[in-house]
This record gives sequence, structure tokens and C-alpha cells, in this order.
Amino acid sequence: MIRVGTCSWADESFVKAWYPKGVSSGEDRLRYYAEHFDVVEANSTYYRMPDEGTVARWSERVPDGFVMHVKAFGLMTRHPVKIEVLPADLHDSVEVDDHGRVDRPSEEVRAEVFRRFLAALEPLKAAGKLGGILMQFPPYIVPKPAAYDYLEWAREQLAGHEMLVEFRHKSWFEQSTETLSLLEQHGMTYVTVDAPQDVIPLIIARTGPDAYARLHGRNRSTWFKRTGSAADRFDYLYSPEELAEWAATLKELAAGGAENVYAMFNNNGRPEVVGPPANLLGETASEEVAQAPTNAAMLLDLLSR
Repeated sequence: MIRVGTCSWADESFVKAWYPKGVSSGEDRLRYYAEHFDVVEANSTYYRMPDEGTVARWSERVPDGFVMHVKAFGLMTRHPVKIEVLPADLHDSVEVDDHGRVDRPSEEVRAEVFRRFLAALEPLKAAGKLGGILMQFPPYIVPKPAAYDYLEWAREQLAGHEMLVEFRHKSWFEQSTETLSLLEQHGMTYVTVDAPQDVIPLIIARTGPDAYARLHGRNRSTWFKRTGSAADRFDYLYSPEELAEWAATLKELAAGGAENVYAMFNNNGRPEVVGPPANLLGETASEEVAQAPTNAAMLLDLLSR
């Protein structure tokens, strides 16, 4: 089965250019999203620990058969986090740097964060709607013994869950044979990354039952912009030709034995005005589109042919 979705359902571009007027509450937006796609990534959990009540409401708003992957909280993937986003009862157990961030907590604190994170996801898991836990590692995590040890430790913390591993430093892809072997050996799902090729090489592979791809766009001019936002970095609209290549790739992965093939669009830039002669949707007039859901719909159309 090939599933196509986006890496958020509440991005600003969705609100401005994809959801119809009247679809304004968080509840309405998730229900509307689930009418068009059968998979999504929850990414708010990267910035703040999930709450079980909120997760239960997410589960109630999507139909049976829907899959929600969940992005790991920043501290779980070695990102520093502001102390205020940690549970209050853990504050006395961590040290804070000059910027008010927790960067190197003890293994005990980090393990407790993993435990609470997974506990909050129980409503999704109980309903059969929980996909994988996306472990998106920062660019400063490179192939070396300390990183290998942490991957194995994190795998232990996520026992019973699918661990999706996304690397952001090109060295992991330059030694792709070793990287893929490591992930396969420890039961981790490799995340194929589509980004500017000189930033992250495109290595399409599968290390477990599922194949997983995240499409970040190919806007190299904004990728390293220090003063830019995520909307700048991922500001990209895939062309029909680029999506046709991806459709063929996804079909090959499915034919190759993958149980599930996921293509998740993270090109959540600003709404883009598309008009003749470049209108990708076949319209005759210019219109503003949200890039990720627009490209996801286009890819689904290509896959159905």
C-alpha cells in the first residue's frame, strides 16, 4: 500500500491557502485533512511533549485505517530544548545553559522523557492508528561511536514501536552501505530524504518492512539562510515531472516487497501563486496554493493512473 500525506495539518500555509473558509478550528481541520489523505505526521510533538488528552482527540477525529506518525520530542533526538517545555517536575533534575536550554540531560531524565512521550500516545496506539516515531536527528549528529550507541539506546526506549530514522548530515549518506546496514541490523526504518542534492544525497532504500520518504523540497537558495525560517527553507513546489519520478520510485518500492510505502511532504513554505502557463493544477486562472497538500494531491493522482 502506498500512502501519501504531509508533515503537518496545521501549518500556516494550509490555513491560508488550503482549508476552505469555515474550516477554522483544530478539530475541523484535522477532520477535513482526513477526508483527503489517509496518513499524516504530527510535528507539534517535536516542540512540546504531547498530552494524552490531546492525542485522544486526534484519534477521535480521524477514521479507522488512518495512520498518524509522530515526530519525536526534541530532547529525544539530541536537540536542546527550552526548560519551560519540559514537565515541571523534571526541572530540578536538569542543568540549563546560558540560553535557558536543556542540552545534556542525564540518561535517566532522557529515558523518563521517552517513557512519558510514549505513554501520551497510547490513545492512538490503542485505536490502531499510530504509525512510527520519527527520530529526526540534527546535522551535528554524524557517524561515530557515540552516535551509534545513542541509536541503539533509543531503539531500546522505543521497544514495541516503529523507529523512523532521519539523518540531516550528508556523511550518513556518503557511507550509505554502513548506515543502511546499521539501521537494518537494529530494526530501524530508514527515512529517504528528498532535499537539495548537494546538501543531502538522495539514497532510496528500505531497511525494514516499510519504506518511508520525506520530501523537503529542493530550494537550495534558502536551505542555509541563517536569518530565514522553516518556511524559507522548505519553500518549494514540486513540478509534475519531479512528482512523476517519485510516483515511479514509490511503485518500485511497493513492488519490491514493502508492506507500506509512505511519501510525506514537508515542503511547507509560504503559499505560492500559480497561474498560466505554469499552473500545476490545470486551472486557467492564477491561484494561491499551499505547497505540501497540493503536491500530495498531485502525487496521489499520478499514482492512480
